[in-house]
Amino acid sequence: MSAEVRRPVVIIGAGPVGVTAALLLARHGVRSLLLERHRDIYPLPRAVVADDEICRILQSVGIHEEFAAVSRPAPGLRLLDPRRRLITEFPRSLQGHHGFAQTNMFDQPELERLLRAALARRPECELWSGVEAVSVTQPADGTAPVRVTFRRDGSDEEEHLWADAVLGCDGAGSLTREAIGAVWEDLHFEESWRVIDVRTSRRVNSWEGAEQICCATRPATYMRVGEDRYRWEFRLDDDERLDGAEGRERLRELVAPWVDLPSDGPEGADFEVIRQAQYTFRARLADRWRQGRVFLLGDAAHLTPPFVGQGLCAGLRDAYNLTWKLARVLRQGAHDGLLDTYEHERKPHARHLIRVAVAVGWAMTGGQGRGAAFRRAVVGTACRIPGVTAAVSRDLSPALTAGPLVRRRPRPAGRALAGTFCPQPWVRHDGGPVRLDDVLGNSFAVLTAVPPTARMTAVATALGTPPIHVDDLGDDGTLAAWLAGGRSDAVLLRPDRVVMDTVPTGTGDFTGTAAWAPLLHTGRRTPDARAVPPPRSSTP
Repeated sequence: MSAEVRRPVVIIGAGPVGVTAALLLARHGVRSLLLERHRDIYPLPRAVVADDEICRILQSVGIHEEFAAVSRPAPGLRLLDPRRRLITEFPRSLQGHHGFAQTNMFDQPELERLLRAALARRPECELWSGVEAVSVTQPADGTAPVRVTFRRDGSDEEEHLWADAVLGCDGAGSLTREAIGAVWEDLHFEESWRVIDVRTSRRVNSWEGAEQICCATRPATYMRVGEDRYRWEFRLDDDERLDGAEGRERLRELVAPWVDLPSDGPEGADFEVIRQAQYTFRARLADRWRQGRVFLLGDAAHLTPPFVGQGLCAGLRDAYNLTWKLARVLRQGAHDGLLDTYEHERKPHARHLIRVAVAVGWAMTGGQGRGAAFRRAVVGTACRIPGVTAAVSRDLSPALTAGPLVRRRPRPAGRALAGTFCPQPWVRHDGGPVRLDDVLGNSFAVLTAVPPTARMTAVATALGTPPIHVDDLGDDGTLAAWLAGGRSDAVLLRPDRVVMDTVPTGTGDFTGTAAWAPLLHTGRRTPDARAVPPPRSSTP
């Protein structure tokens, strides 16, 4: 085996998830090679929604400001009955927990261009376009190296390269999923929908957010994506055509509740159909996401109906969760068991969001006649309960499942914060306002509302960061209020800004080191490795 054909990480698929994973690994000093069978970015719209958590991830790879310039904040989602009467509204804030608007509309090709440009600026990242992976194999014991066999565009010759880890970001038809023997778990939703992307200068009769028409016979979704860009989704039969004279008239009828088009057909200089495509919306979850050093991310691991705009978001969360752990194993010799926490944390989270999407799909399509009336009554009544719509909007992304890297104790103090994200307010740094993560960087962080104890300082120092008192950050009081509300004097933040451990009020010490220290402990010394202090002998 020659050094020229081995890479630390090979990523199969250079869509948004694969490129984001490469950029995140680069931040941690890990080199990667992306294999992409297409020569260029797919030019037509697909994903159109990113939430504030995703904007925070884009911040971590340095393109959040550029993304803001090509995206549009949206005020939320409305569920409407077939006559477009309001059933309920789920508002979304322009300043969410993560420091960005909670809903942002965009065109996927524009996001991909930003990601590819960032990739080209990173010497740690290498992209081979026009290269198709054809097999992934690894030793029977699941150890590295993993062999990836590929073919270049226009060639039948099979070539090989080896990697310490392989990330399968290769979509719903994933070769990588087959390679690790994973199969789909069916979460019982499958419907065929027509997605229509339009550019128009005509007046569109709607608000600035998304609308979902709850109708058993003709459910629909509407979104304003950009200044003159709109998307409609309709549940249509496979044989319903929207081209030709008859099809154009059918399209005019479908969009008539929103936009008035002439009877001689919808298409013209002021109403351009950019794309229409038939999609089968499915709810599925791979039964395993890892085998040895091979991992599944994005649509290779999960498929969700698009009703809450979380398909691409889930894939980027996968990348954010996995990459810092993989970097710590590859560069600092952490225990391989650290990688087990990827599926343990991400799979239940993805399952939850798929179920939310399926539930919204049921609200849109479930039942006719009395069933439809019952649906409207149940949803409408529930959403009139004080705080319900705000809670649904706020808690779309739940806390991570308890485990070695999420220390959730039975005692109330500190429990509420474990597994959640630290908020991201604006803070003062070098005389000016910056976002919190730009100060914390890409390492662990200890935030405290009290003078740090010796033990807090020891934990922080061993993880490569000094403890930071929140009063020294100069924010608007968000961080101190967040700690107080969680009954914690301090928190230990992971590189993905999830709360790993807490110091409950008045206790003076982290309580979960016995669980997480063995996984982060450096087994083999490398120049940048630091030892994590052993846990105290007392039971946490």
